[in-house]
Amino acid sequence: MIYYKTAEDIEHIRESCLLVSKTLAHVASILKPGITGKKIDKEAENFILDHQAKPGFKGYRGFPGTLCISPNECVVHGIPTDEPFKEDDILSIDCGSFLNGYFGDSAFTFAMGGVNDEIMKLLVTTNESLYKGIEEAKADNRIGDIGYAIQSYTEAQNYNVVRELVGHGIGKNLHEPPEVPNYGRPGKGPKIKEGLVIAIEPMINMGVKGVKQASDGWTIITKDKKPSAHYEHTIAVTSEGADILSNHSYIEEAIKNNSEIRNISLK
Repeated sequence: MIYYKTAEDIEHIRESCLLVSKTLAHVASILKPGITGKKIDKEAENFILDHQAKPGFKGYRGFPGTLCISPNECVVHGIPTDEPFKEDDILSIDCGSFLNGYFGDSAFTFAMGGVNDEIMKLLVTTNESLYKGIEEAKADNRIGDIGYAIQSYTEAQNYNVVRELVGHGIGKNLHEPPEVPNYGRPGKGPKIKEGLVIAIEPMINMGVKGVKQASDGWTIITKDKKPSAHYEHTIAVTSEGADILSNHSYIEEAIKNNSEIRNISLK
């Protein structure tokens, strides 16, 4: 069953999503080669707790971290480790919070200073595809319209969409119906109605679409070990279209002020 949200629900979810965005911006401000996943995970946890909220991921189905930190060929669900980040790493960082009874969820892929232009193009394209999907999240469209927009945009640039992992509804639960694939056929799937709140999150691979699970039981890795990028917004469907509840501008501002991260023009 899809749970449609009231205006009050949506404002609570927005508040939680904005905390996630500010947490990711804090992470962006300290990210540099040599720092570890466990270090930024602890920083993120403290930041969320300091804002009278709880990490949305920690303990969820047994996940050990506040952040999912997925470097390079890791698609999603990477566990924070003591391994120092390298100059040429990309890091897909996904964060959730639980505030006043509602979850927030957002993700961003960061590039260290040594990442090459070919990989940066993957990041830019994946981020752009997120907004292509969001444009289709409007009343009377269908979920397949969102996935088709993402798939057609990224495949036109010779990238591949991960099939096994999808976006989702969100609210009082972290994962709610409907599933929101990043591929699909226009006009297919559940009808989109006002009050729908979903997390749209393209996971796009430079190489083949196939993925596998790592031995840790969590991390999802591309089968050919080529890089993958991941961006995510939580949005609400209103009479005027999609209302983006998370806010990546906080993150982008932090990137501009951190010379250790590649600063490219992202939405």
